[in-house]
Amino acid sequence: MDKKDIEFQKRIQATFRIEAEEHLRAFSSGLIELEKTQPEERVTEIIESMFREVHSLKGAARSVDQKETESLCQPLESVFYSLKSRKITLSPFSISLFYKALDYLTKLISTTGKSIITTDHQSMRGLIQQLKEMAAGKTVEKNDTPELMPDIKAASPEKVHFPVTDLPGGTGTISTETVRIRISKLDPLLLQAEEMLQSKIAIDQRVNELRVLNAELNEWKTEAQKWKSRRSAATISILNEWCDTSEMHLNKTESQLTEITRSMERDQHNHDRLVNLHLEAMKQVLMLPVASMVDVFPGMVRDISHEQNKEVDFNITGTELEIDRRILEELKDPLIHLIRNSIDHGIGKPQERVLQNKPVRGNITLAFAARESGLVEITLSDDGKGIDKEHVLRAAIKTGIVTNEAAEKLDPKEVLNLIYQSGVSTSSIITDISGRGLGLAIAHEKIAKLNGVISVESEAGKGSTFRIRLPMALATFRGIMVRVNGFLFILPTVNVEQVLRVEETDIKTVENHETIRIDSKIISLVDIGEVLGLPDHKHAGSDRKNTGIEKSAKIRVVVLFSAEQRIAFKVDDILGEQQVLVKGLGKLLNRVRNISGATILGSGNVVPVLNISDLMKSSLHIKNRKSEVTDDELLVPETGRILVAEDSITSRTLLKNILETAGYQVTTAVDGADAFTKARTGDFDIVVSDVDMPKMNGFELTAKIRSDKKLSEIPVVLVTALESREDCEHGIEVGADAYIIKSSFDQTNLLEIIKKLI
Repeated sequence: MDKKDIEFQKRIQATFRIEAEEHLRAFSSGLIELEKTQPEERVTEIIESMFREVHSLKGAARSVDQKETESLCQPLESVFYSLKSRKITLSPFSISLFYKALDYLTKLISTTGKSIITTDHQSMRGLIQQLKEMAAGKTVEKNDTPELMPDIKAASPEKVHFPVTDLPGGTGTISTETVRIRISKLDPLLLQAEEMLQSKIAIDQRVNELRVLNAELNEWKTEAQKWKSRRSAATISILNEWCDTSEMHLNKTESQLTEITRSMERDQHNHDRLVNLHLEAMKQVLMLPVASMVDVFPGMVRDISHEQNKEVDFNITGTELEIDRRILEELKDPLIHLIRNSIDHGIGKPQERVLQNKPVRGNITLAFAARESGLVEITLSDDGKGIDKEHVLRAAIKTGIVTNEAAEKLDPKEVLNLIYQSGVSTSSIITDISGRGLGLAIAHEKIAKLNGVISVESEAGKGSTFRIRLPMALATFRGIMVRVNGFLFILPTVNVEQVLRVEETDIKTVENHETIRIDSKIISLVDIGEVLGLPDHKHAGSDRKNTGIEKSAKIRVVVLFSAEQRIAFKVDDILGEQQVLVKGLGKLLNRVRNISGATILGSGNVVPVLNISDLMKSSLHIKNRKSEVTDDELLVPETGRILVAEDSITSRTLLKNILETAGYQVTTAVDGADAFTKARTGDFDIVVSDVDMPKMNGFELTAKIRSDKKLSEIPVVLVTALESREDCEHGIEVGADAYIIKSSFDQTNLLEIIKKLI
């Protein structure tokens, strides 16, 4: 092996170890959760999550020829499949085996490229046999898998460190045009550059405000001229003096504002240019060629095809295209699943292809291409069997994803989209490559998290094509701002197919659902305000005027799409498209349904960015939700006065937004001391507080409220990241009425608790 190949192998192995660490951390967290007393539904979710992590780790290990890691993941995956299918039940002994498997996997990952010592290897083989017996439902009588020796115990995934490999080029020397920089130093620089966008947005706002003020002064000046022309002889001297003085001040102020506006416009232009240049330059620093990610794919395709006695030509195009490093890292897993799916399900064996009048060698093509608006399109096509829609439908019915009645109403595209559901597989057997119905579900979820969309086209006997569109960079994206029932929201442009206005007479009701016709196709029409549960629900987007002259009102509609699903949403107003810098919701709002983050406008207002995948799912439950509540419940919003104590401005603002959306009157406090002062001077029905705050934490605030005669009866809800039993007991001891843990936070749960306590 020459020096160039050695350097390449180093880079590949380092990339694999970083990815494997993430899978092991998630697996370890799942084990810790499984040991706790959990509801059955939560246990099912944890098993599904751990199943996916093992499945992905196995695929990554296979791609870099880490056979020992792969050989351990295979029976471990089979155990989780049996648990998910309820063929076996979870037991303390099975958890013990999982921990042993974690130890061995950690050891294997930390010594990537080297075989573990003979003692470990023999012990691991015993563990693999036990896992196989467990997956098959056989009772394992005793634990005969020896522990790892103390001197070779694996470090925890959090403590495994890897050397920094040389930059591409093979020599390891620094040329005059390159410099080696740690990524840990580059990431903060990019974040700082992104923050400059906020300054840019604020300047835009100031310039607009100056323009408005200038226009108002011009109007004032015009009014003064009118008064001057209407003056009478009796008041001529007074009016003359007033008009002259006003005109002098107006002219002076107008001149100053005009000059300030011109200066601000020049500054704005220069600032925009500098921010954009700096941000783009920083993005380019972290952009990597596609080749750095796909180099492992040809070897993976060769190994899998040989194992299955298949012959495959694998072609990759567009590898020179550069994409954000963070996207490439997240994209690798979905592409591995899709490629393995094409080989296993799509490409037939030579004898099968001959009978189908096809070349003996199958063909799989992976193509990368830049598209408009900073998007990249990735297509993976094969000339295989295609997707059998009937098999997909039967698999979905068998797993309970759709009923027989619902299946009859699905069109061909909707049937194809069922392949992304967990548990749906057309494979007749379960192998180490596929058959568990996980790969495409994982691919779909990861692409959705990247604000991307995936679609599939397939023709029986001819092949399939998967098409992925997603941003080249994650730093910022463009969004369309809409107003719904007085609230502002951002819709990612990448998910917006079109915006339009429709006549009310064009809205037709089909099976109790509103629909409209677009491009000769009938699609569902949903009120976005109703999906989000906003108060004061009205017909969205109406241009109806009080004059009563207009007979047919226009409805503003935004057509959104995700994975071939199209739904039209009513909105009140469409305010335009803009560049959006997305922020996380903070520790308190770890997961909020229908919302993926928030952005801050130049005015300082926080605007939620909608999660289109969630929005699509929520819209499908509207009919069921209506059937579960009465008309009176829909018309009457929640009422009550809430005091929110939270030191994070983002969490505080978003929590205030959620509660006000539910119809409550909300007052906020920046810490416990501020909250107690406001509670003493105000009149509130309930207090919602974080625990970890400066000056006075949530426990201390609760205790002071309970010891105060005026406040002692006010309910207190603590929402916190502190999830130990001791912390929960402490919260109860000081008098909290509810203790909500951040990791399981759900806005619906919070609203239900508040409604119950008020």
